[in-house]
Amino acid sequence: MIDRPVGQLMKSHGMQAMKKSQSQARVIDPPTIPSPEDVHKKFGKHILPPNVLDKMPDPEELILRSEIAPIITDRLNLFPFDWRVETPRLMQIYEDSRNPGWSPSKLPWETLDVESMTLDQRYAISYWFALLSVFDASGPAVFARAMIHAYETHEEDAIRKCFFSVARDEMNHEEVCGRAITLLTPNGPLNHDPQTTLGKLARNNIQWLYHNGARYWNGYKKAVEHYPMAILFSSFLFGEVASSTLFHSMYESTSIPVFKEAFKNIGRDEGRHLSFCLALLKEMMPKLSEEEKDTITKQFRAGFIFLSGILFEPPAEFWDLPATFIPTQRLLEEKAREVGFGVLSLEQRKANWRTAVVRLKTIVEPHGIKFPALPEIDVDGESVDFDIDKIIPIF
Repeated sequence: MIDRPVGQLMKSHGMQAMKKSQSQARVIDPPTIPSPEDVHKKFGKHILPPNVLDKMPDPEELILRSEIAPIITDRLNLFPFDWRVETPRLMQIYEDSRNPGWSPSKLPWETLDVESMTLDQRYAISYWFALLSVFDASGPAVFARAMIHAYETHEEDAIRKCFFSVARDEMNHEEVCGRAITLLTPNGPLNHDPQTTLGKLARNNIQWLYHNGARYWNGYKKAVEHYPMAILFSSFLFGEVASSTLFHSMYESTSIPVFKEAFKNIGRDEGRHLSFCLALLKEMMPKLSEEEKDTITKQFRAGFIFLSGILFEPPAEFWDLPATFIPTQRLLEEKAREVGFGVLSLEQRKANWRTAVVRLKTIVEPHGIKFPALPEIDVDGESVDFDIDKIIPIF
């Protein structure tokens, strides 16, 4: 045996293995794709995929063989769609609302000096935002449901878009409520442990507020699909007139920077919502039947009673509350004012409410819509009965 270096032996064996592998390897030709003609001959035309055609179909032949689609007979169904615009002013307002110009997360929350407040002052401001949440935190769901209803009843595209825009704005308002409550009373408004008697009374009040909010939501869900759009918008109009007045006054009266900025932005949003309602009702009010006008009168009375929960004091006609509720709320309002949170006095709220209502009265009365008497704020008008089982406030 001839001795050779290990490296030469490995090289020799490697070359032999490579030659053996090459000799055993088979050359595979690339696959050939048969032409349509070859497939026809071998298998017949019926197995061709649908995109391989002898010729393009003739539309005249197709129309003769076409079938009429089933008619959609559901009373409330999203389908079919169209994108007609009957109220150009609504579409213009919607375009202007695409960018609301603010975000709750960008407000100066870092300037809120919670540590400088007493516990009761924190509970008081948190309580007010919980009260506001009955109206504003329910807003996204209320207007989203109204938007769905607008799709189901095949309203013009501009109305659907307006409801979408309002629902988005209301989500911002809900976020302000949530951020304020969380900063002032972590885990609030209900899942915290108040350390003072007033704090415990505040939480009890909030439980009663949410009890009434739940009654309102149950009624709204049942009522919304039974009202024509004109009545829905007249109810929304009442709410927007009231809320734009509320936030303008709160902005002027509040000295806490983050809340002042929030009220300014929310008030601007509510003013835009008011423009939506006015633009549509200007078209709808001249076409209302006498029955619809009477219903709107009752809706205004219902709306006054519901919204007085935050704009004045809650009347007993809707609000189911214990005897301790209003005295507790008045104590909390006074505590909030101590640190510059602009809760208006009862007399200021009454004057504000009256101003908003008189403004609305001048809008609707020229169209033959009678305004209800509101003796609580010294407004004369038509006497109407408020039946909670038949008339549900829609805001």
